[in-house]
Amino acid sequence: MYKIAVIPGDGTGPEVINEGLKVLKAISGKFNFEYETKIYDWGAKRYLKSGEVMPEGAIDELKKFNAIYLGAIGHPKVKPGILERGILLKLRFDLEQYINLRPVKLYPGVWTPLKDKTPEDIDFIVVRENNEGLYKGMGEFQRKGTKDEVAIQISYNTRGGIERCIRYAFELTRKRNKKKKLTLCGKTNVLTYAWDLWQRAFNDVAKEYPDIKTDYAHVDAVCMWMVKNPDWFDVIVTDNMFGDIITDLAAMIQGGMGVAAGGNINPEGVSMFEPIGGSAPKYTGKNVINPLAAICALGMLLSNIGEEKAADALEKSVMKVTTKLKSLSAGKMGYSTQEVGDLLVENL
Repeated sequence: MYKIAVIPGDGTGPEVINEGLKVLKAISGKFNFEYETKIYDWGAKRYLKSGEVMPEGAIDELKKFNAIYLGAIGHPKVKPGILERGILLKLRFDLEQYINLRPVKLYPGVWTPLKDKTPEDIDFIVVRENNEGLYKGMGEFQRKGTKDEVAIQISYNTRGGIERCIRYAFELTRKRNKKKKLTLCGKTNVLTYAWDLWQRAFNDVAKEYPDIKTDYAHVDAVCMWMVKNPDWFDVIVTDNMFGDIITDLAAMIQGGMGVAAGGNINPEGVSMFEPIGGSAPKYTGKNVINPLAAICALGMLLSNIGEEKAADALEKSVMKVTTKLKSLSAGKMGYSTQEVGDLLVENL
């Protein structure tokens, strides 16, 4: 019996999560596992009504679950940053989800802006450190409000935090057993303190994995090669900010946000899975948003809790469905949100 916390979120979040739960119900029957869900109303509606983002004790309650399934957070009536810091970042930090995992895979029938590239060319994973760096929120203003104002933002990196991320990336590269190549993405020529530490930690851990090929590329070069030769990559490991940036580029080369899913992983605790796109409030209630990213996130969740066969079946179903859609864009798929969910169930 798996316990799954569900946070549908804002905008179209509940719509895509509903389709994910529809698929979960079907796939649990096919693969003979049981689960129970609990829905949490954390998001814009709750905040606008009560001024509360999450109740006291929320983190301790979530630790009792096997996984968290998240829709999307964000609403035009809520100032940017309130929900993101109060829910997304709080969950990532307080639950110590120190890995952000982003599979980048082009599925059959999906258009990519990269000319002549096929599913064989675009299949890699980005491992992003998820608890440190610039997103730690450390810094200060000096002489605020004056013409001499200074804003200081600190990139906080620890040897332990870096090493556990790098070690996870090496293990994942070995488990994938494809090119068995791990690329460190950084900026050692300019950010000489943080990235000196990253490079040294990477080199030290690499000695324990002689079967894994390693290389290094500056973040700007990674962006360039991701567009020119995405087939060069197998697994990329990087810090919080660079990971945030390059995974949005990666989403575009795999066809867009409509199919891009991500996981916030605590290998020793509870992890959270979500579509990486936003809440798309302008499409709310229109039954036109693409639920594939949320469904792919469900696949990651299944794999994380140990239901590998179910996760594999789900991905194969996604690969069938993508060949039937006219587009991944909202309102242009040729099917409604609910019909795409039905197609996934039919093709399991």
